[in-house]
Amino acid sequence: MVERFSYSEHARNVMKEREIPDDWVELTVNEPERKESKEDGTVHFIRAVAEREGRHLRVVVNTETDPPAVVTVFFDRRLGRKI
Repeated sequence: MVERFSYSEHARNVMKEREIPDDWVELTVNEPERKESKEDGTVHFIRAVAEREGRHLRVVVNTETDPPAVVTVFFDRRLGRKI
């Protein structure tokens, strides 16, 4: 769980473009169905979003900054849909 975090300009832009509200990002980071730590120092938080037909939202967070920063957000097509 990441109690507080910031958003990169890129993350804010793609959230607006893809119509992804803050609530979905916060829920994904704080209550992920899956979490993946990567070698580049980021953590990927993944959660199916019922409002998007169960598509999996992936939130990439740089945990090496203070506060941790959401780098990007996208629906991961490789993971399909949770029915």
